[in-house]
Amino acid sequence: MLRIAAASAHFGRDLEFDLQRVAKLIADARQEGAGLLVLPDAALGGYLADLRDPDPAALPPALGPDDPLIKRVAELAAEMVVCVGYREADGEARYNAAVCVTGDGVLGRHRKVHLPAGEIAAYAPGDRFDAFDTPVGRLGMLIDYDKTFPESARSLALDGAQIVACLSAWPTSITNRAPRMAQDRQSRLFDLYDCARAAENQVVLASSNQTGTMGGMRFLGQAKVVGPGGDILARTWSKAGLAVASVDVAAEIAQARRVLRHIGERRPEAYRA
Repeated sequence: MLRIAAASAHFGRDLEFDLQRVAKLIADARQEGAGLLVLPDAALGGYLADLRDPDPAALPPALGPDDPLIKRVAELAAEMVVCVGYREADGEARYNAAVCVTGDGVLGRHRKVHLPAGEIAAYAPGDRFDAFDTPVGRLGMLIDYDKTFPESARSLALDGAQIVACLSAWPTSITNRAPRMAQDRQSRLFDLYDCARAAENQVVLASSNQTGTMGGMRFLGQAKVVGPGGDILARTWSKAGLAVASVDVAAEIAQARRVLRHIGERRPEAYRA
């Protein structure tokens, strides 16, 4: 049985403050008995303050793949598996990136493939979806807008992922903000995508998100753990905190695929490229 934790929390430009918050969330997840913790997108350095017209002078700090901060997160993770998001520097390019670590080092990486219009000014797109082996099972990562596209999670499932970690800095609607967050279009879509990606691939999904505000952005929270039938096992709603659920991953997936096996029953020859 695996205890999975997904975090809703606020992160900004102060990297030392962010690291302290990461440390607190890891400690809280450890106290809950979690073996896997999924932290939000841009947990190290914060997200963009404006998606419509990002200020080049106010972008999140860029960290190298082997930055000491990432090594400190790995040290804090120790026996746990922890996924965390940051802005990655690779030569002149900058990526919206995520890394999965334990105390032994890096287990896997992902660069966000699907960039909404405002992000193009701040990031280059990644070009692949890869699953990787971890002490808690085979896992793959998506970064917020990636999960809008069914092919993203499907690619990870085809690569053997049993757990999909979705790291987000997902805001309320920018163009049509609702008076209450529960009525917001993006709030509904965030939950819909989480449940659909889990159910259509019959995998366990752990979805984290930022809370609070950054510039003109208001983030949804709504961290959750979703079972392979699309059922929400634990959630934070809009508040900061941890969604924690105990899941027998292999048994739950086997049960979901007992009669209908979505991956094995595909007909790729009938699909358009």
